[in-house]
Amino acid sequence: MGSHPANLILRFLLEIIALISLGVWGWNQSESWFRFVLAIGIPGSIAVIWGTFAVPNDPSRSGSAPVATAGFIRLIIEFGVFGLAIWALHDMGWQRGSLIFGFVVLAHYIVSYDRVMWLLTK
Repeated sequence: MGSHPANLILRFLLEIIALISLGVWGWNQSESWFRFVLAIGIPGSIAVIWGTFAVPNDPSRSGSAPVATAGFIRLIIEFGVFGLAIWALHDMGWQRGSLIFGFVVLAHYIVSYDRVMWLLTK
């Protein structure tokens, strides 16, 4: 179920929303030119980490792993990114959005239980 096309689309949208949320949070942290650095640097850095550290042959990804990573480490990275995005939404005062996003992320991982179990064995 974790590699079902509809779930993969949802996962992609959650990743994009997480990156946008972190970029908006970064933008709101400064009134100076540094806001550009934060708004681009935070989501950019996270996108690099997300794309670099992967489990080889992960069926929900391209299968390539620039830096081969154990499955539980990959889950920690994913939970960390989504958790940070949930926190950023909450910190910006978007409590309802934070709760909705958190619920959808949780639902995604429940539906993707087969992928989670696969990652925990790798």
